[in-house]
Amino acid sequence: MRGFTLGLGIAAAVGVSAIALTACDQKVDWSKPAKSEWPMGGGDWGNTRYSALDKINTTNVKTLGGAWLRKVDAASSGFGGRGTPVVADGKMFISGGAQMIALDPVTGEDIWTYKPAEGATTRGVTLGEGKVFVGLSGARIAAVDLATGKELWVGRVGDDPPLRGQAISSPPAYAKGIVVSGMANGDYGFRGRVVGLDAKTGKEVWRFYAVPGPGEPGHETWDQTNEDWKRGGGGVWTTPAVDPDLDMVYFGTGNPVPQFAGETRGGDNLYTDSAVALDLKTGKVKWHYQIVHHDIWEADLGTPLVLFVSNVGGKKEKAVGVMSTYGELFMLNRETGKPIWPVEERAVPQNAHQKTAATQPHLVGADQIGSRCVREDRVPEGFKAACQFDPHNYDTPNFMYPILHTRQAPMAYSPQTEMFYATSSEWPFWMKRFEDPWYFVAVPTGAGIKYSGQLTALDAKTNKIAWQKDLPYEIQNGGGVTATAGGLIFHGEPDGNLQAYNAKTGERLWQFQTGANANNPVATYEVKGEQYVSLATPVGIWAFKLGGTVQPLPAPTPPVPESRFAGRIVATEEITMSAHIQDTGLVDKVREAYDEYAFMPARAKVTLGTKVKFTNAGKETHTANALDGSWTTGPIAPGKSATVTFNKPGTYAYSCSEHPFSQAQLIVEE
Repeated sequence: MRGFTLGLGIAAAVGVSAIALTACDQKVDWSKPAKSEWPMGGGDWGNTRYSALDKINTTNVKTLGGAWLRKVDAASSGFGGRGTPVVADGKMFISGGAQMIALDPVTGEDIWTYKPAEGATTRGVTLGEGKVFVGLSGARIAAVDLATGKELWVGRVGDDPPLRGQAISSPPAYAKGIVVSGMANGDYGFRGRVVGLDAKTGKEVWRFYAVPGPGEPGHETWDQTNEDWKRGGGGVWTTPAVDPDLDMVYFGTGNPVPQFAGETRGGDNLYTDSAVALDLKTGKVKWHYQIVHHDIWEADLGTPLVLFVSNVGGKKEKAVGVMSTYGELFMLNRETGKPIWPVEERAVPQNAHQKTAATQPHLVGADQIGSRCVREDRVPEGFKAACQFDPHNYDTPNFMYPILHTRQAPMAYSPQTEMFYATSSEWPFWMKRFEDPWYFVAVPTGAGIKYSGQLTALDAKTNKIAWQKDLPYEIQNGGGVTATAGGLIFHGEPDGNLQAYNAKTGERLWQFQTGANANNPVATYEVKGEQYVSLATPVGIWAFKLGGTVQPLPAPTPPVPESRFAGRIVATEEITMSAHIQDTGLVDKVREAYDEYAFMPARAKVTLGTKVKFTNAGKETHTANALDGSWTTGPIAPGKSATVTFNKPGTYAYSCSEHPFSQAQLIVEE
């Protein structure tokens, strides 16, 4: 079967059995759901983000209030990222910016602070063997003494000296004396990887590359006429899941590189866009399952994989849940990688230049979170609304693709309801490439592309949506959800509201204004019989309990749920229609490409009364029209110019009437 490979020596157990290890100076079993403690970002080895605590539940959650707020300096702390508070051994640990701190989980008072000499800390921590493991800049891992905050060792996941862009974007995993971390940002033109480090010393035990080299299984799925595999991508963005009974570690890999161009890398491009299982002790591949073959849409697997016991058709199996960026839940056998929920390879539209794969995996009879095609009402005039797996090329400059449904936010799985809970977005993505396959630019979307979010419960028995709530903001890239045995799921919104929903029905039961973007991961824990809920925001780290008396903060300015102009504003009286533009320089160097449809600069400013000259340096006729209808240049032929005098202050969005997807902004100041 095309989708998976199977290694040898795989155990045959089906149930979830317990395994006890010594960590944090006590016996723990992290194969079971978290309860009094929350020892890692995903709550347990399976990344389920589920807590067995039920003291806060559907009947009393309305009395939940602030227990404490440990404020931070928003300008320098970095605690408002996607790091989850981790709680064990009577302490709370969280990293952000240039530091990691340990707090009293009952009062929020500081216990110790760790400020690494080798760079900033990144997005959360994991515990084990009396140590706190945290990612550092430059793709390094530090081990810090849990009791004192003293640095014990610094190990390396990335290259030395560091490659440009190499990073650790999630907390590592820990089990059986091994610290396991992925390396992200393969978009910079290196091979993503997962590395196992000795928890006692930080020395490398094994290494797996997401793009296999010559002689390794999978290398044949890359173009054999060049060496582009050496910069093939496949960054690993998320915390691996671990089954210590099977001695296996599971993770998803990122997209191949170049992102939008397939002509230089014919083949399926393993192990990109794949769920991969490795031997925990050796790093050898046990199996893989590729979700997207020969990706030209940047469809990387950015949502952490979740271990659970599936119950499809009444048959229980140890399973791994893999959420694609398209909002499709693949259920695979944890030991073999074989699909539990049926999958079939279906023919898809083709583009010979892009060397597109003839077929792609499709779930049979399952629901999808989000639309398979871009909704026409989501994009401004002039864009081409595409569908999943529609091919694009450099001759489709207005291609709008439905890729950003469930891209990175962690989902939760509740064994109580047998449902997965996921946050997603309806966010059309402008996918624009140029003739140079290595040219890459994050396209400014201009104005008017509409965003929104969804909170979805997906029944794991049927792979059907049990309930779904529309939310006002795009949330596919944030903190996701956390589920509890109290029948609740917790989720934070970008407008500052932390919310609790009924896990069975989706009814919102409670919300609290934290004062800053609350779309960050939530943890829950118990101290002396009292349950707490906690998350970090740019304002500070919050904890909540029943009857808490710390009051809500004033609401922040909410985000606007549609695209806005972004980027540098240039003071100039001359604007060029059609121009040579530079890319972001991710791989090797900054590249330049000719764009018939670019205004340069894309954002300009002038003083009141200025006569602005628009020059058409292109091959086609262009007309600059204000979107509010207040001014126009009239049609300008290639090589010609026109002027407009601006006697009224304001901010003007304008587009080309012949190519409405070409937009820019002019600011007129008094």
